[in-house]
Amino acid sequence: MDKGKDLVTAQFLADTLDLSVETIWRYTRTDRIPYVKLGERQYRYNLDEVVRALSGVVKENNQDYNTEDKTYTYQDYLTLPDEPGFRYEILEGQLVKEPSPNLLHQRISRELEFLLISYFRQVDPKGEVFDAPLDVTFQDITVVQPDILYVAGSQLDVMKKTRIDGAPTLTVEIISDSSLQKDRVKKLQIYQKAGVQHYWLVNPRDKTFECFTLKDGLYSLIAVGTDDDVLEHPDFPGLPISLAQLWYDPTGP
Repeated sequence: MDKGKDLVTAQFLADTLDLSVETIWRYTRTDRIPYVKLGERQYRYNLDEVVRALSGVVKENNQDYNTEDKTYTYQDYLTLPDEPGFRYEILEGQLVKEPSPNLLHQRISRELEFLLISYFRQVDPKGEVFDAPLDVTFQDITVVQPDILYVAGSQLDVMKKTRIDGAPTLTVEIISDSSLQKDRVKKLQIYQKAGVQHYWLVNPRDKTFECFTLKDGLYSLIAVGTDDDVLEHPDFPGLPISLAQLWYDPTGP
């Protein structure tokens, strides 16, 4: 890293990326992100280079954020034309178009959904697990399609005939090159504000699995796994998640 560039602290980096400082330190110790060492346990970072290391791209690729001076609503969303190979979301009035997920993304989604369905059928048989595409609306200016979501049996009132209207208990987003900032920053803020109790971020490129839980209105990172770990969430006992199984790709690199 060029020491002449603008450098920031671990705390600044954590606040900007909506991560915990502990995660930044872990990424530093394992050399997952670039850093400059100034002294004993004194590190500085360049934000752009860290985002590049975490996403594999300098900026989001193939993602179209509508910039016209218009606040989109759910009613506007319903009138959007179908466009093969893309899907739409509205994030607090802003229209977003994103390419359809790739094969690895869908394989991870399938495996994780199978684990969740099997688990919740035992511990919460009235609850339901869904996968995208299914609209989730918050008020009238946000329409998202989480990759996976779980609605607890105690909150079935949010389930409407065509959508989920309100906060699911759990949402899961599988990060792609085109969605790093959207999933890690914008959607995290939206889910936090809406009161989604659990938010999981799965990053196939970095082989990380992060679990955020709402505490006093803010998300805290309470479980994380990397590489071939078996992740165990403290709020979901008896649900071991083998990350090696999630990352398995028979097509190779």
